[in-house]
Amino acid sequence: MEAKTPTPLDDFMFDLNGYLVLKNAVEPELIAELNAAFDAFPPLEYGEWWGNAQRRDYNGATGFELHNCVEAGEPFEKLLDHPAWINYVRRYCGEQGTYVEGLFVDECIASIRRSGGHHPVHSGGYQAALRNKYVYEHGVFRCGQVNIILALTDIGPGDGPTMVIPGSHKSNFPHPHAGDYSRLDRMDNLEGAIPVYLEAGDALLFVDGIMHGGSSRTNKTGERRVIIYRYGVSWGATRYGFEYSQALLDRLTPERRKLLQPIPPNRPPGQARS
Repeated sequence: MEAKTPTPLDDFMFDLNGYLVLKNAVEPELIAELNAAFDAFPPLEYGEWWGNAQRRDYNGATGFELHNCVEAGEPFEKLLDHPAWINYVRRYCGEQGTYVEGLFVDECIASIRRSGGHHPVHSGGYQAALRNKYVYEHGVFRCGQVNIILALTDIGPGDGPTMVIPGSHKSNFPHPHAGDYSRLDRMDNLEGAIPVYLEAGDALLFVDGIMHGGSSRTNKTGERRVIIYRYGVSWGATRYGFEYSQALLDRLTPERRKLLQPIPPNRPPGQARS
């Protein structure tokens, strides 16, 4: 598949709303591979490691969340530079045209949410952290972090779709009805928030600075399965200090390895850099 490039309309809508929906982003064959990989996850407890991946749910309501999931098999590696979005994230958060041009995968998470789960509202432009701030100036995008949420299952009403408040990535004021993150406020009835419904294979691309979260999953059967890849600037560091196994790094293409390790560890004295 040839890598897709953002259109002027994409740029306009991303700037206006803070997100885009990429329809049919990932081919059905890869979606099937990824679902099979999910089926093979062991029943981990919170904090338990599986190889070089770790279950690290953000809180008790968010469900099963396997961090560093790129270590969970080849299908996850294929998403690193997937042609449906790699040029988008390069444009929006890749420091294009600078001496530090490039991308970095900050986090990669496999998420399973069942009935009752949700993710509280967070982020927004007001007093935003530089790490996830939305910036467009001097004719270029300089976003700190842009996320991809890839749907492995259809996510419609009652399935706990991601919710966003369009335009909130540029807000100069706090939302008066969105409490502190620690209160686990649900987004379901938050003024201005809209659900983003996806079909399996669709991807939601958004700047992390937009107010977002996961609505309550009220359907009693099935699962909400998504994969989250957070892309940031090449000089970043993983949020939780995750590192990658040498086996993974050795088998990746140079392009994919550079997304995980944009700045290789410094060589010992007298040893040539590979």
